[in-house]
Amino acid sequence: MGVLLRLFYVTPIPLNYKFILHAHSHTALLGWVYLGLTTLIYKIFLSEAHKPKLYKRIFIFTNICIIGMLVTFPIQGYALFSIIFSSLFLFASYWFSWFAIKHIPKHFKNRFSWKLIKTSLLYLVLSSIGPWAIGWVMATLGPDSIWYKTSIYFYLHFQYNGWFILALLGVLFYIFEEKGILFNPEKLKSFFLLLNFGILFTVFLSVLWFAPPLIFYILGLVGAVAQGLAFYELYLMLKNHFPILKKSFSSRVFFLMKISGSLMVVKTLMQVFSAFPYVANLAFQLKDFVIGYLHLVFLGIVITTLLAFLKYFKLIELPKSFLLTFIFAFTTTELLIFYKATALWLGLPFFSNYYLLLAMLSLAFPISIAILFFKNTFIEYFKAA
Repeated sequence: MGVLLRLFYVTPIPLNYKFILHAHSHTALLGWVYLGLTTLIYKIFLSEAHKPKLYKRIFIFTNICIIGMLVTFPIQGYALFSIIFSSLFLFASYWFSWFAIKHIPKHFKNRFSWKLIKTSLLYLVLSSIGPWAIGWVMATLGPDSIWYKTSIYFYLHFQYNGWFILALLGVLFYIFEEKGILFNPEKLKSFFLLLNFGILFTVFLSVLWFAPPLIFYILGLVGAVAQGLAFYELYLMLKNHFPILKKSFSSRVFFLMKISGSLMVVKTLMQVFSAFPYVANLAFQLKDFVIGYLHLVFLGIVITTLLAFLKYFKLIELPKSFLLTFIFAFTTTELLIFYKATALWLGLPFFSNYYLLLAMLSLAFPISIAILFFKNTFIEYFKAA
């Protein structure tokens, strides 16, 4: 669907662009990242709870909701059946959150890793205010209201800054705990408070597109700086343990972790700069900056880290051909997206076959996923046979 969205700019396609966009974003975030994270959380923290039947019910119900969205969004966009399935998915996420917090084994409750996971689940629930608000906004104020976009950005913000990143950090600290890597409790407390302060206050960056009062920019900047300080504290805590981590992780896992860590620095800097009115207005006028930023976060940080952890816990195989194809697709498409935005901003030369080239390079994404799927499904099946 991502490739299809880029083909809209190359050739006439008898489909609704916005409908496909909704289907693409819901399937990517909920069908892939959400399921990946909940799988890790269940395997690491909840498999000892001995509630496989209950988890299976939650899993099946969740997938029914995702398939429902996958089918209905391309056909009707935001309408009756897609809203029903997306609403049911919110209940599925509440169900999983309740399940995790209710049935967590006692020996995990005082771990810092579980503290991060539990907080990430709270952000997952908090983010759902956005989708609920969208229905009310469309029914009363209409899709042209500033509250429509604000509801979407509120949801996205607490999804990737809160739920996704904290859950991944929770998995990371679980690995540290299992390896016997200990940290100063005061440092952990400082990191946790700064991180959450940053998450809560960077939500103001999501509303700068409609040029609100100056205080919004200041609060957003404070949040971005706090988040930067949190990850700097994390780096200081980890730097003396890099040799141990390098030995603990396979070369491919460590490679992916380095990519996501490097891109986290880029993300943090971009957030800081986006708090300034000129840059915030620039991002609003040139949507490719926002598209590039979101893909950098989801593809470059969240998915690379998720793949690394799935590999670490032996839930997935990462063939070299997949990694090379995926990294090629991500790097080349990001460069093109950011080049277009920069060219429009600075008046740089722009080539005529840009959209065709972007669509062709984007084909490397489904190719890489096909490699990953084949390696982890059919080859294992033939081995078992």
